[in-house]
Order: sequence, then structure tokens, then C-alpha cells
Amino acid sequence: MFRLLLLADTHVGFDLPRRPRVKRRRRGDDFLRNYRLALEPARRGEVDLVVHGGDLFHRRDADPGLVQLALEPLLELAERGVQVALVPGNHEGSRIPCPLLCRHALLHVFRQPGTLAFTPRGIAVALGGFPFVRQVGLNFRKTLSRSGLLQQAAQVRLLVMHQSVEGAKVGPVDFTFRPGRDVVRGADLPAGLAAVMSGHIHHHQVLTHDLRGKRLSAPVLYPGSVERTAFAERGEPKGYLLLDIAPDAAGGTLVRQRLVRLPARPMVLLELSAQDLPGEPELRRRLADLPNDAVVRLTIHGLAPDQPAPFSAMSLRALCPPTMNIELRLPPRPLSALAV
Repeated sequence: MFRLLLLADTHVGFDLPRRPRVKRRRRGDDFLRNYRLALEPARRGEVDLVVHGGDLFHRRDADPGLVQLALEPLLELAERGVQVALVPGNHEGSRIPCPLLCRHALLHVFRQPGTLAFTPRGIAVALGGFPFVRQVGLNFRKTLSRSGLLQQAAQVRLLVMHQSVEGAKVGPVDFTFRPGRDVVRGADLPAGLAAVMSGHIHHHQVLTHDLRGKRLSAPVLYPGSVERTAFAERGEPKGYLLLDIAPDAAGGTLVRQRLVRLPARPMVLLELSAQDLPGEPELRRRLADLPNDAVVRLTIHGLAPDQPAPFSAMSLRALCPPTMNIELRLPPRPLSALAV
């Protein structure tokens, strides 16, 4: 049996502008911190293989400094002798901008469909993968065939990708992905795999059945993102997965999977009425009652069409602790009778 560390959707560069025009707390450091924390078991020598399920970067036009910032932790593991594999996601435009930094013999990037061979603890492991594919629901079988994974002789076969699979859920109301042009059908997942590992869905989950209740040929594992990227994720735990995998004649067995939680920052929705707005002292008190590292969205309802916003972004930042992030949302206002 060997141990694999699976992480995904690290989004290095999130809220980390090249030339910030406003001085405020940036959330980019949250993502970098959790990205590095997720790799700690590998640094301690507790895993045999590290797999990243895509969206290492938040944007495709990452500058050289950001590329180095994102790849340094992976290169450090490779220097320690840990095998690392990475698939590009949709945020990266299906490619990783690292022609020189990715040349380490133990750092593997799937630039096209393919299969890697490893022998952790003497076990023959085949890891197939491919970059993010648009309209994957129409092209999954062809793309998988191009990887050569199922033709590889191995005691364990694994697939890594960055896609939506039928039955995956996202958001506070559990929106469910159904078979379609951009969704992999459960029935298209082949036999002969120990597990399918994927990024793209930020909500940690393990899929074992399709939407008709039929058992999948292999479990689909989503580690989720390492931090909350949107308020739709405010109730979700964030972390990475540790997988124990054993060889067998059917392509391997996932023996155990465990989510290791990371310290995601709390997200708070604060809603106020324009007819009952608190003054700055009262608003400061309300903000002080929240966790001091909260990410806050303040929404003001009921403003008249010609009524100016009662707070600016700058004044709100002055009211909250410097450890807090806050944003102001004003819902669309109805047209006044004079404007009709």
C-alpha cells in the first residue's frame, strides 16, 4: 500500500494584483499559506506521491514572479525526492507557463493526454491525466483513450483531471451537475481504475454513484479548493486529501481517503436596510462583533434611485479591523417614476 496526497484549486494569484492601487488586506496570502500547509505531509516524508488537480494559478497570464512563487513549493518537494504530478486547469487556459522551472525530473506536468509510471514502495502505478478539456462530455472517451492509461500494465491505475462529473454538487443549495457537453457522464468512467481524482469543483466530495443510482466503476474524488474563493463556498470545509491505495488485479483499491482541513477564513453576509441604517459608531460595533479575520459582504437594500451610497469602500475599511476584508454590494435599484 502507498500514500498519495491530492490537492487542487490552489488559485495562486487570487487577489494578488501586480500593482495594487489600494492599500488593504489582500486575500492572496491566504491561498499561498494554505497551499504550503497542504504540502506539509509531503515535506515531512509522509506521502509517496503528490498530485495537483489543476488551477494551480488563478489566471492564465501569470507573470514570472508569480509562476516562481507557485512552483517553488513543488520544486522543493521534487528536490527532496518526492514525485509530483500536475494537470493544468481552466483558469490556466489548460497550460502551465513554466518552460524552464518544470524541467525537474520528478515534477511532471500533463501538457497533453498521457500516462506516467511510478513505483512507490515497489508498486507499479500508472497515473493517467490530461489538461482541462472544453465540452468534455463529448470528448471524454476519446481523450482518455489518447492518454493510454487503460493500456498500461500496472498494479494500480489512477486518473487525474480537472473536470465536472455527473452528480457533483456546488453552492449553498447543492446545485447538481447533470450529464451534458461540459460534464463527464458517470457511465463513461471505465473499469480498471482505483480512483478518479479531479479539481475544478471547489466543494470537497466523493462520488460513488451516478444520478440514476448506479455505482460508478471507480470513486471520483474532489479535494476541493484550499481556500474559499466566493461567498457561495462560505459553509464549505477546505483542505486536501490523503489517500491510501493498495494494488490488486483489478487496477487497485482505494483503501482509505481522509480530508485534512485547512484554516479557511470565515465568510459573513451582513444585510442592512436603507430605511434603518446604523451610523458609523454602531456599524463599527457590529463589525467588531464578527470574527476579526472575517471576509464580509455588506449589502444595503432599499436605496432610492437617486440616493447615494451611504458608505464608500474606503470608509468601510476604516470602520473594520485591519485583519478583516469587507466589500459593499448595492442591489439593482428600481427606476423612479420620473425615469420611466
